[in-house]
Amino acid sequence: METSNLAKKVGQLLVIGFSGKKVTKQVKDLIHNYHVGGIILFGRNIGTPRELLKLTTDLQYEAKNAGYEHPLLICVDQENGIVRRLGEGTTIFPGAMALGATHNPDYAYVIGQASGKELKALGINWNLAPVLDVNNNPDNPVIGVRSFGESAESVAQFGKAAMQGMQAAGVVTTLKHFPGHGDTNVDSHLDLPVIPHDKTRLEKIELYPFQTAIAASADTVMTAHVYFPAIETETNVPATLSSKIITGLLREELGFTGVVTTDCMEMNAIANGIGTEKGSVAAIKAGVDFVMISHTYEKQVGAIMEISKSIANGEIGEGIIDKAVERIKRLKEKYTSWEDIIFKEELVVPAFVGSEKHEKLAYDVYKESVTIVQNNGILPLPVKEHNRILVIHPDNGTTMQVEDKRYAHLSLGDAVRLHHLNVDVYQFPNLLTDQEIDTMIDKALSYDFVIVGTLSVTPGSKQIDLVNKLSNHNIDFVVIAMRGPYDFKYLPEVPAYINTYEFTYPALKVAASAIFGKEKVSGKLPITVKRETE
Repeated sequence: METSNLAKKVGQLLVIGFSGKKVTKQVKDLIHNYHVGGIILFGRNIGTPRELLKLTTDLQYEAKNAGYEHPLLICVDQENGIVRRLGEGTTIFPGAMALGATHNPDYAYVIGQASGKELKALGINWNLAPVLDVNNNPDNPVIGVRSFGESAESVAQFGKAAMQGMQAAGVVTTLKHFPGHGDTNVDSHLDLPVIPHDKTRLEKIELYPFQTAIAASADTVMTAHVYFPAIETETNVPATLSSKIITGLLREELGFTGVVTTDCMEMNAIANGIGTEKGSVAAIKAGVDFVMISHTYEKQVGAIMEISKSIANGEIGEGIIDKAVERIKRLKEKYTSWEDIIFKEELVVPAFVGSEKHEKLAYDVYKESVTIVQNNGILPLPVKEHNRILVIHPDNGTTMQVEDKRYAHLSLGDAVRLHHLNVDVYQFPNLLTDQEIDTMIDKALSYDFVIVGTLSVTPGSKQIDLVNKLSNHNIDFVVIAMRGPYDFKYLPEVPAYINTYEFTYPALKVAASAIFGKEKVSGKLPITVKRETE
């Protein structure tokens, strides 16, 4: 194997990210001199639909000029709901748990297909979705509503449908986070989670959705930076670096023949352990095809150098590289073509991106997902001109590192104002004080109704104190849980309680419509919520 040819093959194993909305000098270097196989985009790269299409086209232009046989794979985390990258001018679609609350997998298919169409129209040919983690741990800080629910069977059905919908739109899909990130209480962006269950339990719960989707022709699988001692005997070796999990379990036992990609190798579970560069070598040795390094140019080049050095000294056999490159090539041949990319100065975004048709589709599904968990006769609220309504909610929406802070704005007040003119909004800081609660209660006493938006209530949360005091003062109020459905567990007997599973504006709009009896919603909890008293 010639050195130049080897360098190109090693480069094909890298998925890299960068900052900005234009192709940078470093990205050009990685494409022309290292021949990287894929690009990951984040909110920092994405502007208007036309700006995004220009960026993806420019990236492919560089690859074409660099002599690539096949186009770049360009990916994003477009899970929808709370984890999405597309913004202005595109459609906001329901996320996984909102879809799970419809209890109709057909919705996962049509939303997957519509999402895929918008992505592909903007030059993104690979989606890092669906999430197949089973959310059976209410304390999970990184999955939660990114999961379709707590039932392995339901997650398998919805995940398979979402995958097939995106594939029908011509977009590469990704099952994540293998072999399961649902039953953890640690965020792998921050540390190394451990799932201690035995193999029998893993096969019954965590692995079942992956098995189902793999049997239905999955494209790629993303590994979890999670330690599974029942499979990997070496202490604190995450799945991403484990040949027993990647080669033994995923390839040999489950029969997956597609492309395996890591999660970002700059996450703390890897970076603070073996390190990003050496971790990249270990991942390739374990059986991974794509190594994802999302942020730092020096680490991206460093990983390529480390992998090349490991081949030169015999630590990694050239046959391993060849097999990985061949799997990536097959994936590119199936989903990409230079003929599909239009290199023109004036690029046209198709009319269906952010269209009324797609918005109506999303809205109709939100009506099937928003869930009225409890109503003690207070709903629907009467719409009387003289009534005064106070909307109270936190001032920031994100709690996970994977979320995009551009979408942290909470628009519950705007949604309520669509139905009533006499509405005031009070946003409270995430770290509430007793004094601020008392101020809000004093304020609430002069209103006819109060609508409280909660966000990820946990034991000891001041949001609990706020709701308790509203109840103690006999104020008529409604609680809307704008993310986790588990908020209900920590709240007293509230007059009415609604789950939206996400704080996206369409979801809140549907919830507000339901409060005033303008829309009928039919969602049902896809998870079990046990009250503190139960």
